[in-house]
Amino acid sequence: MRYARPRPVLSTGGTVRRALLGAAAILVLSGAAGAQEPTLTDGKVKLAVLTDMSSVYADSTGRGSAIAAEMAVKDFGGSLGGKPIEVVSADHQNKPDIGSNVARQWFDRDGVDVILDVPTSSVALAVQQIAKEKGRILIVSGGGTSDLTGPACSPTGVHWTYDTYALSHVSGSAVVKQGLDTWSFVTADYAFGHALERDAIAEVKRSGGKVLSTVRAPFATADFSSFLLQAQGSGSKVIAFANAGGDTVNAIKQAHEFGIVQGGQKLLALLVNIDDVHSLGLSVAQGLFLTTAFYWDRNDETRAFATRFKAQYGLMPTMHQAGVYSAVGHYLKAVKAAGTDDAKTVMAKMRELPVDDMFARGGRIREDGRMVHDMYLMQVKTPAESKGEWDLYRQVAVVKGDDAFRPMSEGNCPLVKAN
Repeated sequence: MRYARPRPVLSTGGTVRRALLGAAAILVLSGAAGAQEPTLTDGKVKLAVLTDMSSVYADSTGRGSAIAAEMAVKDFGGSLGGKPIEVVSADHQNKPDIGSNVARQWFDRDGVDVILDVPTSSVALAVQQIAKEKGRILIVSGGGTSDLTGPACSPTGVHWTYDTYALSHVSGSAVVKQGLDTWSFVTADYAFGHALERDAIAEVKRSGGKVLSTVRAPFATADFSSFLLQAQGSGSKVIAFANAGGDTVNAIKQAHEFGIVQGGQKLLALLVNIDDVHSLGLSVAQGLFLTTAFYWDRNDETRAFATRFKAQYGLMPTMHQAGVYSAVGHYLKAVKAAGTDDAKTVMAKMRELPVDDMFARGGRIREDGRMVHDMYLMQVKTPAESKGEWDLYRQVAVVKGDDAFRPMSEGNCPLVKAN
């Protein structure tokens, strides 16, 4: 933090003395705060980004998440305890066993203090259990299942960017209110897809809608034709895709080719990232409603971050990557403020400090590990509305964090005290 140099006081005697003493006190305190370094248990701080480097989530997380972490470290100052902050990364290949093995090695052998990102909910759930056993911190940005702050919650786990409840709650209620009250689902057949479908169905019903059909599609399938035909045959007003990454892109492309939208049904992607929409193109994706935790063009801060990020990655940041940047910055602030990298102490400080950065304003970490912040309902622009390659969304609504995320009382987290 920079402090302005005190301006000299043009006075005499005691006034000058008091002014100089006051200025000196400010400088001493600020200098001490800036110079005081935390006590590090192993003499270093090491961050690890566990992510998808090679499969369907590689563009929306992957190398971009590692770049975001490195940017956050650089913006923080690059060091703690007089030692450079290290950032390492690995590809979990969307496999819980591989992710678990990497996490154990990082914690047991490599001195990793915190693991970040972890797309694919099944991997995130497995790694959260390991981090809990080891007493180390896990901050999930890419993984989505709301079970991370529900039955599987952990005292050292934080769910940072989004979850299946928030996506479903914001998207489902808004669309049903528009009269689109009958739904069918094409769902990815693994933990994330199941959780997203479950939460969306609950929200549709709570909002007065009906679910006419559900169908499960294998992860990373190339052919959605049979699943789309089943959903189309239901006669629902909305076909919702409870999947992500390449699965979402392929499903929307094939639905467009089949003329489903032209036939009168609406498509809704419960999780879609800006790289997905960019890949689809506005002619295919126009009119699509989606919920996100971050959009690069919201204000000057987000635009400045996105410009720097794109210069390194070539794509605009997704909410997952922006979430990693935010989480790293908050973690490092907490270590410095706590004066130690002890996980329990740092977690307490992370909960104490508000999250105030380009990603979130007034965010907070609850007892169940949920980082609560505003979410945004967006609509994909038409080609005529767009003014540039990445001018893809228009903001429809801002949903406050307390309204977007599941109440703690409904999550069944064992850490939450019953009232």
